[in-house]
Amino acid sequence: MKKDTATHSEFDLTSVCTVAGGLVLAPYAADAFATRGRLIEEPSSPTRTDFQRDRDRIIHSDAFKRLKHKTQVFVHHEGDHYRTRLTHTIEVGQIARALARALKVDEDLAEALALVHDFGHTPFGHAGERVLNEKLATFDGFDHNAQSLRVVTDLERRYAEFDGLNLSWETLEGLVKHNGPLTDKDGDGLDGPVPSAILDYNKKHDLQLWSWPSVEAQCAAIADDIAYDNHDLEDGLRAGLFDIADLAEVPMCFEILKTIQERYPNLDSSRTIHEIVRRQITLMVEDVIREAVSCLSVAQPKDAQAVRELDYAVVQFSPDIEQQEKTLKAFMFERMYRHEDVMRPVEASQKILGDLFDAFQSGHAKLPDGREWTLDGLDERACAYRIADYLAGMTDRYAVHEHKRWFDHTPELR
Repeated sequence: MKKDTATHSEFDLTSVCTVAGGLVLAPYAADAFATRGRLIEEPSSPTRTDFQRDRDRIIHSDAFKRLKHKTQVFVHHEGDHYRTRLTHTIEVGQIARALARALKVDEDLAEALALVHDFGHTPFGHAGERVLNEKLATFDGFDHNAQSLRVVTDLERRYAEFDGLNLSWETLEGLVKHNGPLTDKDGDGLDGPVPSAILDYNKKHDLQLWSWPSVEAQCAAIADDIAYDNHDLEDGLRAGLFDIADLAEVPMCFEILKTIQERYPNLDSSRTIHEIVRRQITLMVEDVIREAVSCLSVAQPKDAQAVRELDYAVVQFSPDIEQQEKTLKAFMFERMYRHEDVMRPVEASQKILGDLFDAFQSGHAKLPDGREWTLDGLDERACAYRIADYLAGMTDRYAVHEHKRWFDHTPELR
């Protein structure tokens, strides 16, 4: 942009913002100035792109604030340095931006998708999700991706002109397709039935459920894997659920550990843990960048839609790192996620959420006053999902508080 073409009162936002970190965006990047719009039309901002506005709305939402007190991995251990959903989300955002920058796509969209990807998670992590899925099994079950969509299209009540956050098509697409396409081109579900919350929204705002999402969305999705692989590993080590020596079972970790020990033979365990994690994140991020560059060089997508129409993800691990990452996940499942110190509070948390659902459904407990929570006039299915909406939005500590309010005995989360 030439300096003499801009004034304090008039400037070309497009020319300012199509450069990211000094790099012109690639042709396959999502175009912040030619989005597919919002369900409810709004005037554009003179100072922010649509993707920047989406990111800002996500950060200022109540759902984002609640992530602070929601479980990431339920490790009952005193200390302030273990991940919550919020700290995990911020870490995913950092990795997603790094990937997007390297691939010359829109960092703001990648970050927005990273920040919103866990909005639908229940209190107590996956334990809470299992409870709600069981309670809703006679209907459509419970799916946290579908719940995330409900949060941002309906349950957030902040704006005068609409419910939800009225996010752009590209952000909603990436949120719904966090794990890839949901249907084939005929509309048949690829991994079983598509949740009705997604199908219902898709009827009025077609998100192309059959296609892969944008490069930016793929960056956010794999950043989620990289973040929780490594940060859960760090939390497990610091909680004493397994030892540094146990990493001999994980080739990727062990090779990094050997390098650290050769260079720093007397390094204390705390620094050693941090070195393992930071080096492994770097290894995985750089591997994804190399593999994505290779995929994009072969595919040569001319625009963002061409990326969607491919029959594979372009942002992925190399085959070798993908296999090593699966080995790491298997190790974590056995040594951390199924550890007795993790499972004991999981069982207690499931009872808390199950008791609350039954109490609200039977009328023993009452939902808050207000139009958005009333059960009057709703059929059995609608009542069940309204209760699930309320419970899914709770933080861990609020769920415990509500259980103590309605029950004489609340199990200890330890």
